[in-house]
Amino acid sequence: MKVTQIRKRDGSIVPFIPDKIEQAIYKALVATGAGDKKLAADLGGRVVRVVEERFAQTTPSVEDVQDIVEEVLMAQGYSSVARAYILYRRERADMRRLKTAIGVRDDLKLSVNAIKVLERRYLLKDEEGEVIETPGQLFRRIARAIAAAEASFAPSAGTTELEQTFFELLSNLEFMPNTPTLMNAGTPLGQLSACFVLPVEDSIVGIFETLKNMALIHQSGGGTGFSFSRLRPKGDIVRSTKGVASGPVSFMKIFDAATGVMKQGGKRRGANMGILNADHPDIMEFVEAKSDGVTLSNFNISVGAADEFMEAASRGGRWPLINPRTGKEARDINARHLFDMVVANAWKTGDPGLVFQDEINRHNPTPHVGRLEATNPCGELPLLPYESCNLGSINLSSMVSGRKVDWAKLERVVRLGVRFLDNVIEANVFPLPEIEQITERNRKIGLGVMGFADALVKLGIPYNSEAALEIAERIISFIMEKAREASAALATERGVFPNFPGSVYDRPDGPRLRNATVLSIAPTGTISIIAGCSSGIEPLFALAFVRNVMEGTRLLEVNPLFEQVARERGFFSPELMESIAQRGSLQGVQGIPEDVRRVFVTDWDIAPEWHVRMQAVFQKYTDNSVSKTVNLPAEATPEDIRRIYTLAHELKCKGITVYRYGSKKRQVLTLAGDMPDAGVEPVPYVTVDSEYGGGCPYGTCPF
Repeated sequence: MKVTQIRKRDGSIVPFIPDKIEQAIYKALVATGAGDKKLAADLGGRVVRVVEERFAQTTPSVEDVQDIVEEVLMAQGYSSVARAYILYRRERADMRRLKTAIGVRDDLKLSVNAIKVLERRYLLKDEEGEVIETPGQLFRRIARAIAAAEASFAPSAGTTELEQTFFELLSNLEFMPNTPTLMNAGTPLGQLSACFVLPVEDSIVGIFETLKNMALIHQSGGGTGFSFSRLRPKGDIVRSTKGVASGPVSFMKIFDAATGVMKQGGKRRGANMGILNADHPDIMEFVEAKSDGVTLSNFNISVGAADEFMEAASRGGRWPLINPRTGKEARDINARHLFDMVVANAWKTGDPGLVFQDEINRHNPTPHVGRLEATNPCGELPLLPYESCNLGSINLSSMVSGRKVDWAKLERVVRLGVRFLDNVIEANVFPLPEIEQITERNRKIGLGVMGFADALVKLGIPYNSEAALEIAERIISFIMEKAREASAALATERGVFPNFPGSVYDRPDGPRLRNATVLSIAPTGTISIIAGCSSGIEPLFALAFVRNVMEGTRLLEVNPLFEQVARERGFFSPELMESIAQRGSLQGVQGIPEDVRRVFVTDWDIAPEWHVRMQAVFQKYTDNSVSKTVNLPAEATPEDIRRIYTLAHELKCKGITVYRYGSKKRQVLTLAGDMPDAGVEPVPYVTVDSEYGGGCPYGTCPF
């Protein structure tokens, strides 16, 4: 009799799917260098026949079927394959024990680290702090809340079908919204946006009103960006008190201290971006504000660099510093000297970055509403005062099959992602009425990508190659085209964004859009860990490494794509993986085929210029901005950073960030032989914290 059901370990009964047996046997064959799909199908068929003979009158358990797999493999003379299968069973059992220790029932078969991240940040807990939902229930909660927003536009329309579509999009790990949506959708808090910009006016009342608003946003799970360029410089007159001003940096320290005592939604620390224009009289104090490695630890900082400043720096010209209170020149300096200071401090501490404000405002979709002066904490969203935006990222790794991009699948996910993010605006509970007003009038969304490096590997393309730049352009231009089409379709259904009249799109041949912006490339951090893919558009940071999953538990992780190739090509061994984990990279490792070595490149193998060129390609088609970190080895020079900053401006990036390994006291990535903290033994392997997925390795890119 045909077996149609199987009993899982939790006692539930599910359909019996013979193909899963064949897939498991194929993996075991690959592990022994005998990846033969026809043989796997034959052996799988034998297993199914035995199962049906023995369990004609009852329902087999998962363990029953696995025992029969081992039995058939041994009986057919595949003892080495049976051993590989047994080892796989043991590894899975170890993973289940770890997940049990974490206290989460995993109904989606995610990695141990993904489960730990979900447990720490996203899964709902009761008043005693005990987890009360599974990953599947988390995605169902989000899908239901975001689909329910459809009622704002069509009250009589049902949302069950769309809820299921959104649930499958999330549970298949094809798309993931930003952290506040994961945390707060379907909860009383209901604040779903990651990114905010707040104005900082030149008055005590204005400054401390902004401080209060920052605290409210951090409490709800968002991050904040500020331009401090309107504040009068240090030593300037304060007529109301007949005293002198303390300057922007002094107030930034107050914002930093307040951030330090806030905990966003009880789940993570706040993050800020502070920007000061290059022509502010306090710009040199600002540039050196983080040079001690301690001050402004809750801030990323960037210099607002106009085209005129970059030109003056290139020729060593005079650069006037303007008092923002009077609009008059306070003094002048040599522009190259200021640029040298920026470069020297970026080399020393990773800060400041540069924000190219003229390039940003050349692409401002609503110039009639205001000038863009600040960005969110990681730089990918230039926003107007009080404006917010919600983000979501497409997993490009899952858009590649058989060494080809599945363009139809990608288009479907893009269209769903745009609808999802537009619905988030409706479902959102905004922390301030000013934020609600400007956000709903512009309806900016930030659809982005993650898993780009994984997609390149699947396509057989090295990150540092012209071919990678070409496929990147094809992918991001396609996403932009389909995202705008989706936004235009929503505009037909729901109307254009209210500030459309007077916008750059308000012309006879312009697209009528629902959203003033549609694309933004964010650092994906924890959401890429959940999705099991590389972060944003960053290269792979290591091919094998040790991760601190939880206190006392460290796991060796091997990039699954590399492991698959190593097994299929017959050069996999535990000893080889351990050797790679001591380096992270394949450089200096013997026994790796040259074509594999060429494709599986990491951050440390890639010249800085390739990082910047890749960022520029994505920026060309991204109407918001692109967050990317140019990671550099410890031996990188200030001249390297100068070239990176200059090239980024030449290639029309909207901003640029660098990080030289070891330039901050605290890192979430430690190379073998280094000490993560003073007084701690050097680590023998590349070691990362549980929430590091790639990109900036110093823990201030939390979105």
